[in-house]
Amino acid sequence: MKFYKNPDRSTWGELLQRPAMRMEEIEKQVAPILKTVATDGDSALRAFSRQFDGAEVDSIIVSEKEFEDAIQLVDSDLKASIDIAIQNITTFHASQKTETLQVETMDGINCWRKSVPIQKVGLYIPGGSAPLFSTVIMIGAPAIIAGCEEVCLCTPPNKEGNIHPAILYTAHKIGIKNVFKVGGAQAIAAMTFGTETIPAVSKIFGPGNQYVTAAKQLATKEGVAIDMPAGPSEVLVWADETAHPEFIAADLLSQAEHGPDSQVILVSSSQEVIDNTMVEVENQLKTLPRQEIAAKALTHSRSFLIEDPKTALDLVNEYAAEHLILSLDNADDICDKIINAGSVFVGHLTPESAGDYASGTNHTLPTYGYAKNYSGVSLDSYYRKITFQKINETGLSALGPHVERMAEAEELQAHKNAVTVRLNSLKK
Repeated sequence: MKFYKNPDRSTWGELLQRPAMRMEEIEKQVAPILKTVATDGDSALRAFSRQFDGAEVDSIIVSEKEFEDAIQLVDSDLKASIDIAIQNITTFHASQKTETLQVETMDGINCWRKSVPIQKVGLYIPGGSAPLFSTVIMIGAPAIIAGCEEVCLCTPPNKEGNIHPAILYTAHKIGIKNVFKVGGAQAIAAMTFGTETIPAVSKIFGPGNQYVTAAKQLATKEGVAIDMPAGPSEVLVWADETAHPEFIAADLLSQAEHGPDSQVILVSSSQEVIDNTMVEVENQLKTLPRQEIAAKALTHSRSFLIEDPKTALDLVNEYAAEHLILSLDNADDICDKIINAGSVFVGHLTPESAGDYASGTNHTLPTYGYAKNYSGVSLDSYYRKITFQKINETGLSALGPHVERMAEAEELQAHKNAVTVRLNSLKK
């Protein structure tokens, strides 16, 4: 990790840069995949599974027997942990339901808004370097809670053409019945255009590598919505002299092991904490099975010694981290001052891993600085908000002349007439 002491604000833009994503180049590689799937359907999916996954897939959809076998293969202790995670995430997201909003804006004019679930949603679950069954909960449970009519899940098969048992157990547990053995950009294409087996959806959720990200961006050009733009995973730890270097190092490495293009940032007012954390990082790194991946991520990661708390806060908000850990003595007081972050972890005993798996909040979060203008996945992500209004004679008589006047001022005569003919009918 590169170290900087009280860097001048004019240098922040350069120092806080994420690893570059070459999306235009990748989109050129992905576009033909989408076109082929749109044209050839299931046969294209099987061909791409052979090409990219080394898997021969006979049946794209997971059968009931495969679900049953997977349930038996998952360790009972892991099942218990998954069940706790489902319980907590369901509790937190179910609490986000809102009643229909009804307002009488003036006498005789009633407006209301209700949440309507998106009918068809697609979930993408990576299964390459790490089978992310936790993501099944994060993007699957809210879809079920929201009441989406059709929920389909795509995830890549292994070389034997099978899905990781924990992914199938989790999907079954939360009520997802349609699981398909297809990964990568071709899975996004299938959910965008539809194939003989996989239905086209209205919105696609889930993380993935750069090829999946590029495919999702191309899907938006076909009228399919996505959860958010995505980049490599990241964490920023803001620590003071009361922080534990051992904890900080573990938090930094927990994100660094996601991928070689991940980024981790440490901001501290204590040189001693930074120095001791770097020692801990080196020690803990040696024990990690994914140490090579984590080590590459550390090459474009940063540590900052910033002695002024206000300046540190400004830098933290400027970076807009996907995950922000406040390892501070006054962490509770700082919460209200955080304005740019995907998800915040408050206090020394709150590891980012808790949010990744089981505390209740969602781990599908904006990366690459998008926390400045995007929210993480929530129950609202699966709804559309539809507004309604109803006007009676009293309301039209009071509001109508104002609408007529405004429409005429904008030189939209037909708009005015739509009101005038109704007002005239009331005079008869």
